[in-house]
This record gives sequence, C-alpha cells and structure tokens, in this order.
Amino acid sequence: MGDINKLIIGQSAAAKELKRLIQLVAPSPATVLVQGETGTGKELVAKAIHDQSKRRGNLIAVNCAAIPSELLESELFGHEKGAFTGAVSSRPGRIEQAADGTLFLDEIGDMPIALQSKLLRVLESKNIQRVGGNGEKNVDFRLVCATHQNLQAKIDSGEFRSDLYYRINVFPIDVPNLSVRIVDIPLLIEFILNEMNLIDSKARPIFDKTALDALTKYDWPGNIRELKNVIERASVLFYGKNVNNENVKQNLIKLKAPVEEEQAALWEASGSLNENESLFQEELTQQLPTAENFRSWFEFHSFIDMRRHLRDIEIVLIEAALEKTNGLVGQAADLLKIRRTTLIEKIKKFVIEKPPS
Repeated sequence: MGDINKLIIGQSAAAKELKRLIQLVAPSPATVLVQGETGTGKELVAKAIHDQSKRRGNLIAVNCAAIPSELLESELFGHEKGAFTGAVSSRPGRIEQAADGTLFLDEIGDMPIALQSKLLRVLESKNIQRVGGNGEKNVDFRLVCATHQNLQAKIDSGEFRSDLYYRINVFPIDVPNLSVRIVDIPLLIEFILNEMNLIDSKARPIFDKTALDALTKYDWPGNIRELKNVIERASVLFYGKNVNNENVKQNLIKLKAPVEEEQAALWEASGSLNENESLFQEELTQQLPTAENFRSWFEFHSFIDMRRHLRDIEIVLIEAALEKTNGLVGQAADLLKIRRTTLIEKIKKFVIEKPPS
C-alpha cells in the first residue's frame, strides 16, 4: 500500500478531507465517480484509490475523450482476429487488462451513448464479450470514473444514460479547486520542483515571500496543472534566480519576458515547453468565493468582460435556486433575496428552463 501523502500533496482542510475520503473508499469494491475541474488532479485521485486498495492487479487508464468513438469499444472490450479490417490477431481490451485491478475511465462524459449501454451491462454482470467474439468472459475489476462535466446536464440533453450515471455514482468524490487549497501552494511548488529533477539544485528558481503571497492571491483557473506550468516557466526565466511578486504577475502569469537581457534570452528557450498548456488568461468564468477576491483581478489579468461575467453568475445562481426549490419561483426568489416578478423577468430574459415542480 503506497503512501497517499506522496500522491495527494497538501495539508489544507480540503486536501485532508480528500485523503480521508480516498482512504475510506479504497478498501471497498465500490465504484467511485471523481468529479472536479480540469487540472485538479483527478487521475492522481484514481491512482491513490488503487494504491490504497488491496487489489493485486494493475491500474488501467482509458481517456474516453482521447480515443475515437469507433475505436473505443475495441479498446475497452478487446477484439477477435478478423473482427474488422486491421484486426490481424486477437487482442484483450482494457477491461481484461484490469482483471483483479482497477479500471479508470477518464472523461466518461464523452463516452458515446451506444457504448454506455454496453458498459452498463458489463458493470451489472462483470462479463465481457470481445468485438467479433461469441463467448463471454468474467472479469473481476474495480471501476473508477472521472469527469469535469455536469453529467446531470448531459442526462437532461440525452447525451448520458441516467441508469449508467446511478450505477457509477456509488461513491462520489469532488476534487477541490486549487483556489480553496492556497495554503498548499508552497508544498506543491516544492513537490513540482523536486519532480523536475534539475541537475543542479542551485539552478532552481527561489520564490521569496512576496512571490508566494502573489501566487496565493491568484485564482488559478487551470488549477494544479496551471501551477505546474508556472513553475516550469519560472525554471526557464529565473534559472537559479530569485522570484518576487512582480515577477509572478508580469513574467509568469502575464507571460511577459523579464527586462534583463540575459533573462530575455532565456525566454526564447521557453518555446520548448508545452505550448498547448495555456495559462488560461482569457478563462474569465472562474468563480471566486467572495466579491472581495476580485479586487486583485487586474494584478494578474489584462481585462474582464464584466457584463458577461455577471450574467453568467446570475444564470448559475438562478438555475441553482430553481433546482433547490424544485422549480417553485416564489421560493427561489426568497433564496435569491429578490422579488418574484424580478425573477420571472430574468428567467424570461436568460431563457432559463424551470425544473418540473
């Protein structure tokens, strides 16, 4: 059994609660649905669940969004020789490979609807049939799923089966955003720097107190993945140098090259970093806990579409209130502290569908 503290880094209340839930569910055979925003570390949670379990098999991961829908069935269930063009030999699927272990289905919300019914049958019987095969094989595996999407909304739109949702939502775990784990940022920075294996310890960027303060004030729409990007950029731009709050705001978040010529030259080397890992500078829908958090917005961002942002917040709150009150407009208006007639006007304006009362 691995050390959970080596996978889930942090001592914040949110991190401790996450570890507690993992340790509670890991020894059981219960199916787990891991939910959270992009970059929060859902795959690490799945690995921690597997490591804390007593299952002897392997952890087999499948990203449902990364595999073309026409290939996903064969990837999961395997195929027999001649089942389709190119099937020159029989091949076990990921479910068979997860025998006595754990199958991790990442981004399950992107699984095609036709394949969802086949997965449901497998979960109920634990029997699989390879593509092009006749017989069935019993496989003992534990299922962990993950998604950043709202599966309830996908059920309403007909893109996700409600029976499969209730089958996988046995033990839900919500992975907290980095914005509620700010006290973990220094520990995460140290962990990321150690993982980078810089040849010379003197080459590491040194974040002073003002830099750490700036990092904890930022809203982190990309979560831990974005933090990792920032630390990697710091290792290029501030190779063996000190990093202060202005460096964080101007050079690491806003991606402006440092003024010094030698550091500007180093910026050119940052092109080797993964350009697809954006810092989400235009990700303006990140919700912050209180209005006061917006006071430091322009320290990190160049602009904000205030009208759109406020509109999106209004829509989310109205939908949540209507859901809480089962579509009763009067009660929803009470929750929102506005007049009933005002709420009715906003429902019409934003074309919000009320849930059935």
